[in-house]
Amino acid sequence: MNALIAFFRTIYHHRYLLIQMTKREISRRYQGSALGFAWSFFYPLLMLVVYTFVFSVVFKARWGSGDAKESRVDFALILFAGLIVFNLFSEIMNNAPFLVLGNVNYVKKVIFPLEILPLISIGAVLFHSFISLLVLITAQLIFKGFIPFTIVYFPLILFPLLVIGLGVSWFLAALTVYIRDIVHITSVFTSVLMFISAVFFPISSLPEKYQTIILLNPLAVIISEARKVLIFGQSPDWALLALILVFGLFVASGGYWWFQKMRKGFADVL
Repeated sequence: MNALIAFFRTIYHHRYLLIQMTKREISRRYQGSALGFAWSFFYPLLMLVVYTFVFSVVFKARWGSGDAKESRVDFALILFAGLIVFNLFSEIMNNAPFLVLGNVNYVKKVIFPLEILPLISIGAVLFHSFISLLVLITAQLIFKGFIPFTIVYFPLILFPLLVIGLGVSWFLAALTVYIRDIVHITSVFTSVLMFISAVFFPISSLPEKYQTIILLNPLAVIISEARKVLIFGQSPDWALLALILVFGLFVASGGYWWFQKMRKGFADVL
């Protein structure tokens, strides 16, 4: 945990640099495009429309929440809520291998705090996830006429996942400098992760023995808890979230230690 304390000090000392670089990372994605930031709204809106059509018209799917009034549009909203969380974590993981490889010029600068690169990436990803969340909220107002008050818990549910994502980013960013295959491994892993994280189905729909296994996946738990507060208006399982947060702190601490240990050879390899 001493490693994380040192990192928090680094954040404080370089807070203005962190804010400016996060803003630049957000704007860089749409640099040169005609619509600019409007794509942040159009993309999740298009995805929601597609999900609604596919699952309400083509598959005629239902979530099976036990609500007799559940419509096919409800399924699309529930699915979209899960995808917001999954896409956030997936993008954090897929960006991680390029954090050092894509910023070689910073490696040569001794005074630049390389350890803040994952935070910059996570900040940009959070911005786009927030836009998707606004689209979800708007859709709920249109189709259901209200927003659950429990939505205020959503940031607290995301926090343990972000802590895990930070630790994973440090680990992957450092490892990819020495093993470039990590880029491809991460891409494959996140594709598999989508199908084992209860994105397309409720955990309760699985046989009991498989429910125990999938609950070992923190992402599946976070997605399930996010749906509770965003869609169903239920309070989250605070004890379970606290347990995931403790796990996340260990992951972050280990990832930070690994990054600091490996960074000594970055300049030689790159």
